[in-house]
Amino acid sequence: MNNTEILVTGKNNDAVSTIAKLIDANKAWVATKAATDEEAIEKFHQRNFELVVFADDIDGEEERKLRKIFTIQDPDIIMLKLPGDNAKLLANEIMANLDKRRKEKKPSFSFVDDALKNAGLNIIVQ
Repeated sequence: MNNTEILVTGKNNDAVSTIAKLIDANKAWVATKAATDEEAIEKFHQRNFELVVFADDIDGEEERKLRKIFTIQDPDIIMLKLPGDNAKLLANEIMANLDKRRKEKKPSFSFVDDALKNAGLNIIVQ
């Protein structure tokens, strides 16, 4: 099974590293760190990320810029901004969003069996 690629970006290297360690603690996830918005954009174009986590130190203008660029590149990308480095909150939020996305992408089938639609019943009682 492929690991879920997650991009972590922020200005504070310690905060980004802490978030990346929390993500890497889950064997199904792989974190990639980006210290600047330019580095985040470059890495986003190089790899196929399912999720982007913004550290809480990113200002609003920079976050809006990254969200717009990432959404243009991949309209289905999940983007989260979590305050602090609460491991349980981070893990729960990532799992909830990934599960929601997988359910939305799960194929569904619907069909109507009309094989006997025009068949008449020819029953003779004697």
